[in-house]
Amino acid sequence: MRGVPAPQAGPGQIRVRVTAAGLNPMDWVMTADAETAARFGLTLPAGFETDYAGVVDQVGAGVTGFAPGDRVFGGALSRAVADFVIVAAAGDTAADEAHHTPDGVDDRTAATLTIAGRTAAAALAVIDPGSDDTVLIGGAGGGVGLFAVQLAGIAGARVIGTGSATSAEHLRGLGAEPVAYGDGLTERVRALAPEGVTAAIDLHGMETVHVARELGVPDGRICTIAAQVDGIPAANGANAGPDALAEIARLVAAGRLRVPVAASFPIEQIRRAAELQAGRHVPGKVVIDL
Repeated sequence: MRGVPAPQAGPGQIRVRVTAAGLNPMDWVMTADAETAARFGLTLPAGFETDYAGVVDQVGAGVTGFAPGDRVFGGALSRAVADFVIVAAAGDTAADEAHHTPDGVDDRTAATLTIAGRTAAAALAVIDPGSDDTVLIGGAGGGVGLFAVQLAGIAGARVIGTGSATSAEHLRGLGAEPVAYGDGLTERVRALAPEGVTAAIDLHGMETVHVARELGVPDGRICTIAAQVDGIPAANGANAGPDALAEIARLVAAGRLRVPVAASFPIEQIRRAAELQAGRHVPGKVVIDL
C-alpha cells in the first residue's frame, strides 16, 4: 500500500468522497487480462469497481448543478473503490457520471444502481413490456435480474424468471414466478404459461433465447446482454435512455423498486467480497463500505 495525492477536480468535473461501492460481475471480467482491459479502455494495473455513491466535496470551474455536500451516485469505470473519484459533472455514461441521490435512498443502495440498473433499463426498452405481456427473464436471480424483473412488473407485465431452486423465494419476493433453468425449461414454462410467452430477456447466456424461440416469441421481442445471437437484439448499459438511471432512483425512493443488499464489507475485506460476488449466486447486491 502506498499513499498518493488526493485527485483534484478540473474544469467541468466534480470530486466525490466515496462512501460505498457496489460490485458487479463485469468488474473482474474487465481486468481479467490486458486484452479484455484494453477493450474497455483500461490499462493494467487498474483500479476496481464502477458503481459508487458518496458526497461531492470539490467542484471544478464551470460546473453547475452540483455543490459541495450534495449526495450523489453514478459510475467511475474501474476506479470506484477509492477515497475519492473524479467524474464529469455532465457525464452520461456508466464510465463517468454523477446523479443526485434522492432523499430516502441510502448510499449502500445508491451504490448498486448504475451498471445493473442501466443494463436492465436498456433490455426492457428493447422488448417494451406492457400489461398484455408475459415476459420470460433468464438469469432473473442475478444483479441485473432483480432490476429487470421489477421494472417489467412495474410496466404491468407478468414475469416468469429462471433461476436455481434456491433462488425461488428470492424471485417471488421480486414479483416473478420462478422456474428452474436447465433441461426441460421449455415444457416447464409452457406449463406455467399455457397461453404463451410474448417477450424474453436472456441475462446469462443463450438458453432463454432458444426457449423463447421454441415458444414462438418473435426475435424482435427477445433481448440478450451477455451473448450475441444472430437476429436477436443485444443491449448493454450504454444503450439506456438518458433518464433511465434517475427514474430508477426515483422508483427506489418511492418504494416501488427494492434493491436487496445481500452483504456489505469494509474495504479491508474486498477480496472476500469479490469472491462472494464471483459465485453468481448472491440473492442481491454486494457492497464495499468506505
